[in-house]
Amino acid sequence: MDWSPILISIKTASLSIFITFFLGIFAAWAVIRLHSDRLKIICDGILTLPLVLPPTVAGFFLLYLFGVKRPIGQFFIDFFSVKIAFSWGATVLAAVVMSFPLMYRSARGAFEQVDPNLAAAARTLGMSEWEIFWKVLFANAVPGILSGGVLAFARGLGEFGATSMIAGNIAGKTRTLPMAVYSEVAAGNMEAATSYVAVIVVIAFLSIILMNLGALKAGGKKYGD
Repeated sequence: MDWSPILISIKTASLSIFITFFLGIFAAWAVIRLHSDRLKIICDGILTLPLVLPPTVAGFFLLYLFGVKRPIGQFFIDFFSVKIAFSWGATVLAAVVMSFPLMYRSARGAFEQVDPNLAAAARTLGMSEWEIFWKVLFANAVPGILSGGVLAFARGLGEFGATSMIAGNIAGKTRTLPMAVYSEVAAGNMEAATSYVAVIVVIAFLSIILMNLGALKAGGKKYGD
């Protein structure tokens, strides 16, 4: 079995969750602070859109923007000499875009569950909005945020459709675990495909276990309490 898809997937998922974690948290914070309900609905729809779009459609938009002859892609080539499409960076880009809505929705839901009176009380004590965010809002929303982070990591690890469009299936470069499963099945090598599937299942299962343990520890409760 070629180990490169496993290493590529782990690197891709690790970097993508680092980016998605903070982007999702601050995007959720920014949206809940909007005063206009109409604006909230529009922003929420835009930020959640990759979750409901077919992954290949999301990948099409990424390729349209970051392709070699496309606006953003050409900008990176001209000014940074970096080609995004069909590179390892493209696998990270696809994973970030497709996992971001899960992190954003989880963080927003967790923030909205925090009692607003806590923030109001903090303001009367002279705390800044930044301090309120970290010491009140974030601190009380940790279980939901951790759950969103794990789900986003698992989503990035299993990304296939958008990755195939923007990054391709280049062995040793952009072939992630889902791409490796597809390639091996297409080649009739079911033994190798089964091995890759087993790796994905194990990582996904461990992610769920860690999510539950982290939520229990952060919440300070046990099931049934």
